[in-house]
Amino acid sequence: MHVLIVKLTSMGDLIHALPAVSDALQHVPNVHFDWVVDEAFAQIPRLNPAIETIITTAHRRWKREPWASLKRGEFTRLWREIRQKKYDIVIDAQNNLKSACIMSLTRGVRCGMDKDSAREKFTHWVCNKTFSIPLKQHAIARQRQLFALALNYPLPDTPPDFGIAISQLPLLPIDLPHPYLVFIHSTTWDTKHWPEGYWQQLIQLATHAGYYVVLPWGNAQEEQRAQRLSTASEKAIVLPRLSIIEQASMIAKSAGAVCVDTGLGHLTAALNIPAVHLYGPTDPALIGATGAHQLHLVAKADCAPCYLQTCKWSKEPACFMKDLPPQKVWDRFLSHITHKNNLT
Repeated sequence: MHVLIVKLTSMGDLIHALPAVSDALQHVPNVHFDWVVDEAFAQIPRLNPAIETIITTAHRRWKREPWASLKRGEFTRLWREIRQKKYDIVIDAQNNLKSACIMSLTRGVRCGMDKDSAREKFTHWVCNKTFSIPLKQHAIARQRQLFALALNYPLPDTPPDFGIAISQLPLLPIDLPHPYLVFIHSTTWDTKHWPEGYWQQLIQLATHAGYYVVLPWGNAQEEQRAQRLSTASEKAIVLPRLSIIEQASMIAKSAGAVCVDTGLGHLTAALNIPAVHLYGPTDPALIGATGAHQLHLVAKADCAPCYLQTCKWSKEPACFMKDLPPQKVWDRFLSHITHKNNLT
């Protein structure tokens, strides 16, 4: 059976779909997977060796420069790649208007969520088969249910298996001192950011305890933040820019992580690296980082979760300032690491 997955963005959402692939491999004989994904995140499906062919789109870039992309023949290239193979099943694992556009190009039985389950209206119109997937549950559970219904196998009750081949991750281009912790400090929403002063205090607590701290980044603004945070200690290391798959290798070799709500946090959880995740404006019950040895610290402020990208009460997220100070986060991290080591 040949299956095409349509799920374009973003990092965390893509990672949420990986356990469904592992489920299908266990229950569907001789199943083969291809994946359509945005070029910025093409390395996420590559983490699972079961994905055979990856077809890339560039929705974000096309939106910025539509005429240049048209002249370069990128839309024609995408159409040809998608139409090249007729699939037994095509699964819309994103269920929004962008993925619906891609689904309309595919050849095969198109499956997705019904009108009451999809993230955006009208996306179900391009599907031949639709399924009811309850909304009030974690994104990973919804993906696993969708794949089970589309491919006709019983829904497993096992913990999510992300299928990442850790032994096949690349060597890092730099040598890092051990033991090191990864502090994942960058995210897209202003309200998801833990205050920089808190990060610096946490770095001092970690380095005084004998750890090095590495600080990843993905763009110029994040690099500048990492440089500011690193002034807290000589044992804080600003990493060079790494690809997603190199960041996976870096995280996999760490002793643990502290993360805000962001894609690299989901990658940390998928790698089963012990981590503490900080939640203020969002609810981890629906999108929380999932994997072995993960601890969610959730702000208890009356205004949380607000799902606002900018805090209306203060310049820095009020819920984090009140509920998740550095010493509390460090104490919980230490007890979490100790508990994990006792279990193993």
